[in-house]
Amino acid sequence: MRRETQNILLLLLGGALLRIALTGDYLRYVKPTLQPWLIGAALVTLGLGAVAAVRDVLAARRRARDSGADVSVPGDDGCPGHEHRHSARSAWLLVLPVLAIFFVAPPALGSDSVKRAGDDGGQSVPRSDSAFPPLPEKEVVALSVTEFVSRAGWDSAGSLTGRTVSLTGFVVHSGGEPTLARMVIGCCAADAYAVRVRLVGQRASVVRSLPDDTWIEVTGRVVPGTAVPDNGYRPDLTVATVTRTPAPRDQYE
Repeated sequence: MRRETQNILLLLLGGALLRIALTGDYLRYVKPTLQPWLIGAALVTLGLGAVAAVRDVLAARRRARDSGADVSVPGDDGCPGHEHRHSARSAWLLVLPVLAIFFVAPPALGSDSVKRAGDDGGQSVPRSDSAFPPLPEKEVVALSVTEFVSRAGWDSAGSLTGRTVSLTGFVVHSGGEPTLARMVIGCCAADAYAVRVRLVGQRASVVRSLPDDTWIEVTGRVVPGTAVPDNGYRPDLTVATVTRTPAPRDQYE
């Protein structure tokens, strides 16, 4: 690969990293705490590309001045008067994925990822043998889907029983039934897994008419004893209300 191609790739890659870090698109790939590291990596990459480009231009001008001839920027071996004559068109194909990230950021993981995980496998919800803290004394308690699933499966005290909760997630039609799902990441999208809640009751019919990946907020009550190993600790929620809501800025839990 010619040196000028390398320099342009470095600049484009650094620009793409900086763009997704500053616009919030990075939340589709990693946790919010990694934003400073992305910005730092982007600035270092941009700096390396700029320094390499300036160095090559100055070196070419110096050689041209010393030889009295117009010498182009050398190839990747950096040797004056030893320029590569072969075509470097294939190297420019490496620019395409960088441009794709720069202009068309892929969406966050959604219903397709949930369905690929299958309906017969368990959810990777951390088991907790310690006591869960009591829920706030509110008429409707807002919980993350992860906490709701964890309490339904592992809380021996039954803190969810008889309590109305509010959950926010996206719709997944799986196995002919509506479910509410969220993707959970430990570090980045590569280690993401889904947590799901089956929506039941008369009001759940509203969700059946909504397409996959529609973000909703639901209120309702857990059906005790439904989060068991046979269904992958996927609890049932008897739906009371359903409200469409915009997708959150950070779509992962």
